[in-house]
Amino acid sequence: MPIIVNLDVMLAKRKMALSELAEKVDITLPNLSILKTGKAKAIRFSTLEAICHALECQPGDILEFAGE
Repeated sequence: MPIIVNLDVMLAKRKMALSELAEKVDITLPNLSILKTGKAKAIRFSTLEAICHALECQPGDILEFAGE
């Protein structure tokens, strides 16, 4: 997949557990885990906005395009 999800990197930088982020964003832990592992097919802008707000980052910090 040419889109890389760097959610684990941002969680480590912010010293935040996945469960803590799930609680702050009000998303289930399994759904957040699917996003973190890069298995998600899509993400709602509202979810991305909530994640960015909780992690105090930009969407580009979480999503990266790895073109071929």
